[in-house]
Amino acid sequence: MRQSFAVGIGGAAGQGVATPGDIFAKVFSRRGLHLNAYNAYQSIIRGGHTFLTIRTGADKISNMGDHLDLLIPLNQDTMDRHLSLLTAGGACLYNADAIKPGTAAEGVQLCPIPVSQLADISKNKVAQNTLAIGAALSMMGVGFAALEEVLTEQFRKKGQKVIDDNVSLARDGYEYASQHFKPFAWPLPMTDARYAVLSGNAAMAMGGAAAGVTSHRSRTSRPRRSPRRTARAAGSATTGCASTRRCGWSTSTGPRWS
Repeated sequence: MRQSFAVGIGGAAGQGVATPGDIFAKVFSRRGLHLNAYNAYQSIIRGGHTFLTIRTGADKISNMGDHLDLLIPLNQDTMDRHLSLLTAGGACLYNADAIKPGTAAEGVQLCPIPVSQLADISKNKVAQNTLAIGAALSMMGVGFAALEEVLTEQFRKKGQKVIDDNVSLARDGYEYASQHFKPFAWPLPMTDARYAVLSGNAAMAMGGAAAGVTSHRSRTSRPRRSPRRTARAAGSATTGCASTRRCGWSTSTGPRWS
């Protein structure tokens, strides 16, 4: 068994990279695994390259590592940029209708998914994402029930039809992978531990609230999810913003706590 397992998901901003990352993180944490996730993106609202890496394992994860075990490229650019990160025994799950694989390292399994045959892409532009999640967890040896539980939770606010559609897509991807791709030689482990998934913003806000912070000021170039939302929910008295735009985390200036 490997000490850790790394997944990379990439695409253009707006292709829905974050949601698969959230789903994988919840599935991994509920198996009692440690994880770290890092989302790298360009400062472009739509179209810029986004790449999310999640590393998980039964032991604490101290770094993100240099290589991947699984790559899920949502566009050609991600395939071209990151295929070389896969090592022997790894795999690449990709949309066979839209992406051409490059030359992978020896021992890497290329796994084309016929998205147009498995889903109506005219109605669901991100169907490839859900199909790939199902296929990936099948190859990891994770039971489908665990994924169905997380999908139900993830899309609960969007209604039962959205839940049913995503569960059906995930099941199709899961079954397709079971029939056409080789599973990983090291099934994803499970422990008796139970962990919560906590974002950096939430951790900052909860720490600030616990320390008695009463205000948060920051500036940003665009609307974003920010520490102030969690701080407000946690009981901080006031929040403020240095600009007229909606408050958020700014990588250039950072938040100011007081």
